[in-house]
Amino acid sequence: MRASKFLKAAGVMFFLAVFACIYAGQANAGAEDGKKVFAGKKCGDCHQTEGTATEKTFADKLKKKGPDLWFAGSKFKKEWLAEWMQNPNPIRPLEYNSIEKTNPGNHPKLAKKESEDATEYLMTLKSKDVQEGVIQEGASNIQGKLAFEKKVSCFACHKYPKLGKPIGGLTGPSLADASKRLKGDWVYAYLKNPKVLIPVKRMPVYEGILNDGEMKGIAQYISTFK
Repeated sequence: MRASKFLKAAGVMFFLAVFACIYAGQANAGAEDGKKVFAGKKCGDCHQTEGTATEKTFADKLKKKGPDLWFAGSKFKKEWLAEWMQNPNPIRPLEYNSIEKTNPGNHPKLAKKESEDATEYLMTLKSKDVQEGVIQEGASNIQGKLAFEKKVSCFACHKYPKLGKPIGGLTGPSLADASKRLKGDWVYAYLKNPKVLIPVKRMPVYEGILNDGEMKGIAQYISTFK
């Protein structure tokens, strides 16, 4: 009886191992195809995919046509990214690098297969400075809410959901659907050490203003935005 159970368990483990290998192989193939899609669509003309950040001045920043993606796998949620590239609704109310021009919403669309493959590729691009598993996403955090709304007033630049509708500023990307789009661990890493990820930016550096608990709290609070 024990031998039979052992054989059954071994069979299950073997099946799972084979499935994992097949899945990993498919993901790797998708990532390679996605890299080709990215190159073929000339996405690299606007987005940097090799880290770390290269800009040192605002003049360098203004030369960029779109946000960096060399940490895309650390920043974005896979399902959202695949869907967004098929229907790229503006995330920023204003045009990239502008504080006055409205975002025209003309980002190129990808077909479903192209989007899925490109997503597989982008998910491989990760930053060593974003530690995974730090933020408990989706859990309410009063300390984070107070820091976000009262202490540093993030909504002055970012839209966020309040009483069922998005409110807030226009100069930063919207956070209205952050729970679907952003990984809480990336938000925390960015607040903690922004110069490593995006060294030249308009967003303030909160070191010395927010303590570590408040930064984690804000990241957790943002992870509840729908």
